[in-house]
Amino acid sequence: MSTATESAQQTIVVVGRESVGKSQLISGLTGKSATAENFRGSTVHVDRYRDGDRIFIDTPGVHRKSDTETTRLALEAIDEVSFVMLVVQATHIDEDLSEMLPLVEGKLGLVVVTFWDKVQLGEAAMEAIERLSRDAGVDFITLDARLISPHQNQRIIDAINRPKLFLKGSLTTRAGWRIEPQPGILEHRWWGPIASVCLLVLPALATIFGANAFANWLHPIVQSWVDPLIAWVNQTLPESIRWVLTAQQGDFGYGLLNMGPFLFVWALPSVILFSIILGAYKASGLVERINVALHPWVKPFGLSGRDVVRVVMGFGCNVPAVISTRACSSCSRTTAISAIAFGAACSYQLPATLAVLSVTAATNGTSSTLLSLAFLGYLLLTTLVYLRLTSPRIARSSLNLLMTPQRPFLQWPTFRGLLREATATIYQFFTRAMPVFIVICILASFIARLGALDSLSQVLAPLMGLFNLPASAALPIIFASIRKDGIFLFAANDELLSPMTSIQVLTGVYLAGVLLPCLVTGLTIIRETTWVTGLKLMLRQAAFAVGFSLVLAWVGWMVNRYL
Repeated sequence: MSTATESAQQTIVVVGRESVGKSQLISGLTGKSATAENFRGSTVHVDRYRDGDRIFIDTPGVHRKSDTETTRLALEAIDEVSFVMLVVQATHIDEDLSEMLPLVEGKLGLVVVTFWDKVQLGEAAMEAIERLSRDAGVDFITLDARLISPHQNQRIIDAINRPKLFLKGSLTTRAGWRIEPQPGILEHRWWGPIASVCLLVLPALATIFGANAFANWLHPIVQSWVDPLIAWVNQTLPESIRWVLTAQQGDFGYGLLNMGPFLFVWALPSVILFSIILGAYKASGLVERINVALHPWVKPFGLSGRDVVRVVMGFGCNVPAVISTRACSSCSRTTAISAIAFGAACSYQLPATLAVLSVTAATNGTSSTLLSLAFLGYLLLTTLVYLRLTSPRIARSSLNLLMTPQRPFLQWPTFRGLLREATATIYQFFTRAMPVFIVICILASFIARLGALDSLSQVLAPLMGLFNLPASAALPIIFASIRKDGIFLFAANDELLSPMTSIQVLTGVYLAGVLLPCLVTGLTIIRETTWVTGLKLMLRQAAFAVGFSLVLAWVGWMVNRYL
């Protein structure tokens, strides 16, 4: 929308701390879905709700004491506007007002108090709200954001039409209460972390046994549609077009038609399933409970409990997971990105790895389950060692309060809230991952056309002996550094796989999976950080991947030989 058109409409910027129900409130008020945009030409990512002549801007959650990228950008956005709707949580109203009022002092607006159903309603509570309203100089409207009545809706509209000025940045009046949610099993000292891990593993299991099973069924159907189209392109179109659409490197295609359809087959179902499950976790408040339960266990590795959820998102698609680290503390963001790039086997890498291990088990007469567990266990172990050795000391410090989460109230998610959370992740997949993926297809096609992949594999082939691998293993490892389903090449060539032991295959798929993030993820990391930071992170990852692969290769070889 143009600036002139937007200025003719009434823009209400909605601000508040995280988890106060801003998005649910705006969605309930407008009955509309959000469109994700950048705010007024800045890099602030916001959700925009258009409702007639009004535009509601949902800014990222603010923690004034935090140093997250989203908080910094949200504060810059608040400075640019004159009308705000401040959303505070009834259960922590004094704390929220103390933190947020200095940001909106001197601006026009109103205060909406959410989670009012958690307060013991009565005359005293309403009198306290009226005192706060008089002291602040603006209207205070109390409600449950999940169930906004027509009367409450009209009160908000009236307050927007007759805005008042925030008179103070600090109030002399206080509500005088603070209501904490009741602890549950997730707050148990021992059972809480166990239950939290199980809940986080659920999306990964759903991907392996749900989304990937669906993709495995869909793949040959899509293949039967794509193959005739590829054949037609190769027979009729000029070579300059063919090398972009159907570039081949042996039996492996890098063109847009070779790769594009199967991105949707393998990645999109995983992204959708992950987004729905994690959307339910977030909308219900369960994700924050998981964060609190896991926080003491992951702090020694430079992560907060909240960062762990973002790492798990990477098992669906690394790109939205990396983008979501904007809400990480600056002292843990690089660590979270490292964990995603190194240890979060995406929806391309994981099924390719499990397929190769299954073929290996059938070839060598071993257990595919045992091989899969060995791979996942070693990936987890080495990821933790990697994070422990590379994370900054401040992120591991028990005195770092920036990364300490707070326990929220649990509530049943609404369908609208669930849809909103899922749509945001899917939107990032299409707007962030897809454009980069198209560029990668063109780049990879060009490299394949020049014969650079063959040349590079020939150069690296002698180095495979360091990992007790045959020289032919170089090509799958190089391909996997561009796109993770290149791991499939270990099983595509019987002459490569048949002479390899189970330990050699484990070493090969591990090295191919963690040596470098795929190009799409790598470019996203660079775009989200800087060229220097991104390249430094990838070089460090490659060094650790080589070291861990050498340990796996030769320790495994000795175990096989002497036991």
